[in-house]
Amino acid sequence: MITGSTITLIVVIVLAFIVLSVFFTFFPITLWISALAAGVKISIFTLVGMRLRRVIPSRIVNPLIKAHKAGLDVAINQLESHYLAGGNVDRVVNALIAAHRANIELSFERAAAIDLAGRDVLEAVQMSVNPKVIETPFIAGVAMNGIEVKAKARITVRANIDRLVGGAGEETIVARVGEGIISTIGSSVSHERVLENPDLISQTVLAKGLDSGTAFEILSIDIADVDIGKNIGAELQTEQAEADKKIAQAKAEERRAMAVASEQEMKAKVVEMRSKVVEAEAAVPLAMAEALREGNIGVMDYMNYNNIKADTGMRDSISKVGGDKPSTDELK
Repeated sequence: MITGSTITLIVVIVLAFIVLSVFFTFFPITLWISALAAGVKISIFTLVGMRLRRVIPSRIVNPLIKAHKAGLDVAINQLESHYLAGGNVDRVVNALIAAHRANIELSFERAAAIDLAGRDVLEAVQMSVNPKVIETPFIAGVAMNGIEVKAKARITVRANIDRLVGGAGEETIVARVGEGIISTIGSSVSHERVLENPDLISQTVLAKGLDSGTAFEILSIDIADVDIGKNIGAELQTEQAEADKKIAQAKAEERRAMAVASEQEMKAKVVEMRSKVVEAEAAVPLAMAEALREGNIGVMDYMNYNNIKADTGMRDSISKVGGDKPSTDELK
């Protein structure tokens, strides 16, 4: 049977557990002891203040211990303010340690600014020590003789820590190098010169200072591969000839249409003139009848006119029949 003293003991144990949980939540004793063991002097009330400011103490103390062991002079307030600003404290401290080991001058303010700018400051330090190689895709240019030349370049770059904030990225480097390759190929007299001396491309491009305003320093530009593409000049000439042919055909078709239209107009004029002739011929009998009535011609004059007309018709028929007969030479 559970007595009152047993219930009291259980309640005391539960309350003690709750009190200890709350105490160790606000008073990270283990973290404070680890800091003291590492030689980092930090007050327990400072850790409690971090809890009240909604800062996870381990995110600040552990990087502070690493910085102290590496010999860096970093204050806890700097780390906490960077954390509250949304930065990655551990990555910044790792970058400072890497820069310190590589004898690269990098202050905490510079590293924090790079981290808050969205760049990986640790990767930038590592790239300063170990340069990175950026490989471009095949970039096509056309030489003066119309032959397309494709070139692929490998760009060796090193991070410039002073220009990481506000400096352009890898895409700008690749775009500028591509522009330099295209202009160099385009200024070549022939594609054979590019194939014989591909280093001319890298020398010309490297001399232009393409890394200005970027977060990198170009160490070298090497042409990895050169290939021949299409004969752009011949294709353009073929297309131009085809276009000229179509234009000539269109003009010829236009002239033919105009000729057909003119022919139709002439036929219409001939028909019109024939109608006028028929109209004039129809007026002759009327005029003769009028002359007979007026007494300007006699009956014998009219008869003589008919005889002459009949005689003329007979001669025309005889001449037509005679034209159909074979000649004497043909009979021989």
